Amino acid sequence: MADAPKRTPLYDLHVELGGKMVDFAGWEMPVQYPLGIMGEHKHCRAKAALFDVSHMGQVILKGENVGAKLEALCPQAFSTLKEGKARYGFFTNENGGIMDDLIVSNAGDHFFVVVNASMRHQDIPHMARHLDGIEVIEIFDRALIAVQGPKAEDVVGNLCPGVRDLKFMETIIGAINGVECRISRLGYTGEDGYEISIPQDGAVEVARAFLADENCEPAGLGARDSLRLEAGLCLYGNDIDNETSPIEASLIWAIQKRRREEGGFPGADRIQREIAEGTSRKLVGIRPEGRAPARQGVEVQSEDGKAIGVVTSGGFGPTAGGPVAMGYISTDSTEPGTRVNLMIRGKAQPAQIVSLPFVQQNYKR
Repeated sequence: MADAPKRTPLYDLHVELGGKMVDFAGWEMPVQYPLGIMGEHKHCRAKAALFDVSHMGQVILKGENVGAKLEALCPQAFSTLKEGKARYGFFTNENGGIMDDLIVSNAGDHFFVVVNASMRHQDIPHMARHLDGIEVIEIFDRALIAVQGPKAEDVVGNLCPGVRDLKFMETIIGAINGVECRISRLGYTGEDGYEISIPQDGAVEVARAFLADENCEPAGLGARDSLRLEAGLCLYGNDIDNETSPIEASLIWAIQKRRREEGGFPGADRIQREIAEGTSRKLVGIRPEGRAPARQGVEVQSEDGKAIGVVTSGGFGPTAGGPVAMGYISTDSTEPGTRVNLMIRGKAQPAQIVSLPFVQQNYKR
């Protein structure tokens, strides 16, 4: 018999708020609330939304030269990550594929790492095995809450004024309603916002305090997915995986110059070769011209019927005002404006290649 799904510290609050609960990566999570996916999405873009992301893996790394040791697993420059700063990164495998993506923060006397819920069973043993002399501590007694949207600064700042001074990808310890939290200015929606790591026994009280603000509504996994898709942000398992390289995925911006040149991380041979010579396929934005969304796995063809790629994420973009998708396309067909066909239920649906993101990212830099 399969294990029963786990519950986050906010489970009872989700039920009270009318959350429709589903099993996601072994956790009972709200896919939506009575406002609905479209309403939650639009509220996040206009004001602020609260997401429970406690299913994500939270990890503390303690020891000497944590940043330098992480560089043996990731192509990011973590040894030069300053205290109070966070950085997006990913583990690569020996073939140059992406094992998972993550956020790494320098918290001074330790590093704080957040990994995907579906990959925590892989990532944490991976770090424990390879980070010699580093204590790898998985955190089980903290919730993780995201408050996202143009009003997020007010929603969080009214309870913890210090967060107003943070810039994108900065992190501090701050008290909210007397509860000490790690507050980082980042997120997965394309909007300004914060992710807040909080002791589980104070999580419901803090979530209620945020939701008491008229600008803040709860939002579920459905809106989280449509928001990140419009923002052109990759979802692990869809848009990036063990086979895709960071260069194919248009993530070269996340590999700092020193690391591109020096290498010294798993799969560096392939990644450096692709930086120099290019790749045969690239992750791009796709705008279907009808109203039918193109889902993961839909074949992309050239106008003359040749298979040139596949959709990896797709759905309706409420802010974009129509269906949006991302997928891997043969490099010679990735020019924005290129017309393609999507094979949906055996019929060719016209679409065109567009630049990502579909909506402007609104981070506070």
